Order: sequence, then C-alpha cells, then structure tokens
Amino acid sequence: MQNNQNRIRILCIGDVVGSSGCAMFQKHAQELRRKHAIDALIVNGENSDNKGRGITSRIVNFFRQNGADIVTSGNHIWANKEIYNYLAEHTDLLRPANYHSSAPGVGVTTFLVKGNTIAVINLIGRVFMRDHVDCPFRTAESILTYLKDKTNIIVVDMHAETSSEKIGLGHFLDGKVSAVVGTHTHVPTADERILPRGTAFVTDLGMTGALNSMIGMKKEPIIQHLITQLPVKFAVDEIGPFIMTGVLIEIDAHTGKATHIERVKLIDDELRVQSSESV
Repeated sequence: MQNNQNRIRILCIGDVVGSSGCAMFQKHAQELRRKHAIDALIVNGENSDNKGRGITSRIVNFFRQNGADIVTSGNHIWANKEIYNYLAEHTDLLRPANYHSSAPGVGVTTFLVKGNTIAVINLIGRVFMRDHVDCPFRTAESILTYLKDKTNIIVVDMHAETSSEKIGLGHFLDGKVSAVVGTHTHVPTADERILPRGTAFVTDLGMTGALNSMIGMKKEPIIQHLITQLPVKFAVDEIGPFIMTGVLIEIDAHTGKATHIERVKLIDDELRVQSSESV
C-alpha cells in the first residue's frame, strides 16, 4: 500500500515475553513495518526481561533499535528497580498513567509521524488487579484535557485483566481517541472493530513469545501449581514455534478517527532462542 500524509498506519504489538519474545521481535518487527507500510510501532514490553517479568533500560533500547517508537507497560513495570531512573529521564517508555503522580515516569507521551503529533496513553485496570491505582476512566479524561490542543491522534494501551473493563473503556473513549487496545492477558481476542464514533478497539492484542507455552511461560510448572496449589518457579519458555500478535490500525490524520483495524499474527517455527541473556 502507498503511504500518504493524510493516513497514519500504526502497528500495536502485544506483550513481549522474555528472551523468546525479544528474539521474535528482533527478527520480524522491521519486516512487518516494511510489509505493511507502518508509520509507527507501539509495543508492550512489561514482561520482556529474561525472567518474563519487568523490563530494563537495555531492553528499551533494544526495542527502539529494532523498530519500536513507544514501549508501554503495566503492573510489572516496577519489577526491576533499575528501570526507575530510566522512567524518570525518558518518555519513550510509559508506565500506567493512573499510578500515583509521585511514581517515576509518565503515562502519556507524544511523538511526530509524517509531521503529525501522535499521543500514546498507558493505563492499568483495577478489576482483579493487585495494584492500588486511580480510576483509569477519570485519568483518561484528565489526560485528554491536557492533549486537547496538542493532537487528536491518540492511542490508548489499557492493561487490564477483565474484558469488561477494557470494553467499557473503549466505549467510554469512543470518539475521543483514535484507538483503545487491550493488553495483559496475552491471549489475542477476535473482536477488533471500529466503534460507532470512530475509535478502533480490540480487547487484547495477545503476546509475542512461545506459542505452545502458557502465556509465554513454561507450562509444566504452571500446570503442577494448578493441580497442587504449591508454589513453583515460573520460567520463560524458549522452545518454538513462536508467535507475534497485534493489530494494525489506520487513522485519518485530519479527524483522528480510525478508518481500518485488522489483526496481525505471525508464527515462526524456525527461530531458535539461544540464551535467556541474548538481548
């Protein structure tokens, strides 16, 4: 497809899990950008360290070097304390905006694409989540007031456990933002659509990692835990095939409304992950 100034094509990639997800992203992200004429790439990286929990400044730089414009996160953003300073000094990695304002980092950022300002908002849900955070709906309203004179091209990553909370936010923001995409469950949903007032929506982007895992982690310990209820050590699954899922969203740069959304799914059974420290 041929690009033009009035159309912004944004690729949103679901939670990258550990070394497997990073290897998959490194191999295919730039390829997807070229194949689909992508103008901007947003990826959720909160599970991308080698334990499958948290992120480091080194991994943020890895994502940027391999085609990501903005990295979003969620409830595991605080797993590695090393990231606190990076959050305080940079805006290409977001933490959910509805954490307390005293937390390091920001939950909204802007960047330029083909002369257009794009805003990305990161939020976290409250239903079945352990974190004590402000209301994501009210937080979104407040941020939209801040963005009012800056841009009408706005993408929201809603990191939440329940489909109802994510769907609710989608309808709440319909017509006010360009897209609401859900993350956190690592399971892609088949409900991608453009809502009545022009906001692209999908309940969950899915994940990037080992296909035959349990949301990116080795399945055997998790199954054992489910059977016995005894504590076990979770580990990133590094055995292929591997998967990358997300959505491609096309936005009218003048109106900020979405004109198209489609799921993206890529499976690679040839990729080999050599080491959990490979990134």
